[in-house]
Amino acid sequence: MLNSQLVRRTRTSLLLLALVATVAACNKQEEPAAEAAAPAAESTAGAVAYVSTQDAGVNVINLATMQVTKQLDVKAQGPRGLAVTDDGKRLVVATRENGSVSVIDTATGEVVKQIEVGKNPEFVRISGNYAFVSSEPSAKAGPPPKPGAKPAEEDDDDDDEKIPAKIAVIDLTKGEKIREITGGPETEGLEFSADGKQLVITNEADNTVTVHNIETGELVKTIPTHEYGDRPRGIKVSPDGNTYLATLEFGNKILVLDKDFNVVRTVDTAETPYGIAYDSKGERIFVATNKAKLLQVFDAKTFEKLKEVPTANRCWHFSFTPDNKNILLACGKSDAVLVIDADKLEVTSQVEVKNMPWGVVTFPKAMGSLERAK
Repeated sequence: MLNSQLVRRTRTSLLLLALVATVAACNKQEEPAAEAAAPAAESTAGAVAYVSTQDAGVNVINLATMQVTKQLDVKAQGPRGLAVTDDGKRLVVATRENGSVSVIDTATGEVVKQIEVGKNPEFVRISGNYAFVSSEPSAKAGPPPKPGAKPAEEDDDDDDEKIPAKIAVIDLTKGEKIREITGGPETEGLEFSADGKQLVITNEADNTVTVHNIETGELVKTIPTHEYGDRPRGIKVSPDGNTYLATLEFGNKILVLDKDFNVVRTVDTAETPYGIAYDSKGERIFVATNKAKLLQVFDAKTFEKLKEVPTANRCWHFSFTPDNKNILLACGKSDAVLVIDADKLEVTSQVEVKNMPWGVVTFPKAMGSLERAK
C-alpha cells in the first residue's frame, strides 16, 4: 500500500515537472518573434512628412499622430520644392527669394549648407548623390495670367522675356553646383525616366515638355503641348515605366505619353490641374485641380474617372503616406494639409499648417506629385 502511494506521488511530480518544462520551452520560443516584430513598429512610428511653407520654413508632421512636431528654419525666404535623400539624413529645399537651396540635417533640423542655383528655383528631385533643381528666370511676380490672356512679360519688347531656364545639378557630397542643364523658359516639373538616364521637364512659358540626357544635358526630344493645352506643370512616370503623364493647367487635361515620349492621348480633367501621381501599384492616377478644388482619381488603364474628392483652396501638391493608407494634400490658401483616406477617398482630417503650405514629401519615401517611392 505504501509503495503504491509512493509510486503515484512520484508519477504526479514527474508530470508536473514535464508541464513546467513545456511551458518554459514555449515561452522561450515566443521571445525571438516578439523581438523581431519590434523594429517594424519603430519604423512606422518614425515616419514623417515635410511640408514647405512659402511664407515661413518647413513643418515636420509625425505620421503616427498626424501632428506638427517641429518647424525647420531654412534660413531663407520662399521655400517651395523639397526632396529627401535616400537615407533620410538630408532635406534639400528650394528657396525662391535668394535663388538657392538649403540643405538641412534632418536629425538636428539645422541648415548645414546653402547652395546658389539660379533665379526662382522651384522643383527639387534627388537621384542618388545628386539633386536637380528647376528654375524660372523669366518668371515675373504676381499671379499667372488667365487662360487665353496675354502674359504680363509680353507687355514689353524685352528680348529676354523668355530666358531659357537652367536645371542646376548639385553634388550633395561636395555641397556645390557642378553643372547645369538648359531647359525651356520657366521650367516647372522634373521627372526621371524609368531607366534613370533621362530628365523629363515641363516648360510652362513655351508650352513644351523636353527630354534631356542626364549625363550630357543634351536635348533628346521636344514635345509641344499647345495643340492639346497650355502651361504644362506636373510630370510623372508610371511605376512600370511605360507611360508619362503631364498636366496641362490651361488645357484642363492630362497629356499621356508612351515610353518613347510620343503623344498617345489626352484625358479631360477639372479646372487647372497641377500635381499628379500614380499610386504605388500603378492602378490609379491622382490629380490635384486647383480652381475646381478637387482631387480627381482615374483608372490608370482605361483613364475612366473613378472619384472626385472635394478639397480646399490652392491645393497643388500631395503625397501618399509610406504605408499607402493616406494621402496628404497641401492647400496653400487654406493653411492646411488635408488627410485623405486612400481607399475610401474621403477627407478624414486636416493638419493646420500656416504660412501658405506649398509642397509635401515623406520619409520613408512614398508616391506623390513631388516624389516617387523607391
